[in-house]
Amino acid sequence: MTRPIGVYGLAPTALAPTPAGALQLSPLLPARDAPTLEALGEGTLGGLIMVAPPGVVERRYALAHALRVLAPEAPFTVMAPKDKGGLRLAKALTAFGCTVSQSSRHHYRLCIGRRPAVVADLTDAITNGGRQRMPANGLWTQPGVFSWDRIDPGSALLAETLPPLSGRGADLGCGIGYLALKVLAEPAVTHATLIDIDRRAIDCARANVADPRVELRWADVRTGLDDLTGLDFVVMNPPFHAAGEQDHGLGQAFNRRAASSLRRGGVCWLVANRHLPYEATLAPLFSRVTPVRDQGGYKVFEARL
Repeated sequence: MTRPIGVYGLAPTALAPTPAGALQLSPLLPARDAPTLEALGEGTLGGLIMVAPPGVVERRYALAHALRVLAPEAPFTVMAPKDKGGLRLAKALTAFGCTVSQSSRHHYRLCIGRRPAVVADLTDAITNGGRQRMPANGLWTQPGVFSWDRIDPGSALLAETLPPLSGRGADLGCGIGYLALKVLAEPAVTHATLIDIDRRAIDCARANVADPRVELRWADVRTGLDDLTGLDFVVMNPPFHAAGEQDHGLGQAFNRRAASSLRRGGVCWLVANRHLPYEATLAPLFSRVTPVRDQGGYKVFEARL
């Protein structure tokens, strides 16, 4: 039996070309009917190329699942940028019982090895990195999603500031669904589309926001979504990091998507870090942009189309 090869993330081609027909398992690359690392059975994969996540808990979780789904003696290549966990990869893999060879190329640390016949107990790593409740409020969350262990202060400020909304709307970059809970407290809201690029966040939002008015989409706000039009409102806390680096273009893409999704007269409520120059990017897209609050390093805007 030929077992499939898995890939987790987008490895630089110069380091590890993606084999034809490989299964993409990253929760950050939306695709219809994509398999998930968690759903694969033990020993399913005949090999794996992984760009390991930067967070310690998230990284151990991904590595543990990788070893669970790899067949004994199946080869693996695991890599990460040196300043985002790469220097700790070998130690993590060794702790799971693997023997690896290391190399450094293009600012990455690579660890190459084979899945041993017997690995150390993976239970704690999988449990600690899996879906869990946030102690402060009982919401479902998971290491790796945005602000996974606390409510983001910007989102909290926006939730405090939102007026009663009505009609059809969307939460762009919905995370675990915190803002959507505030929006859906209004009975005049008839439909809300929750969109996030992180499948884990969508899964958490599905558990947190049990409301028949909700539609959940695992999608990249920057691409597709052309059917998202004619909305009465949009709420959002746009990200400004991509792959661990500041990317102001990401927030600008959210602004453009919000504007293209609204009907004439529709409104976008958003929060941003104070230092981000959103005023200049919002003005060409909306007929009126009003600063509403400036507090704790964040600013809230009402932008009306």
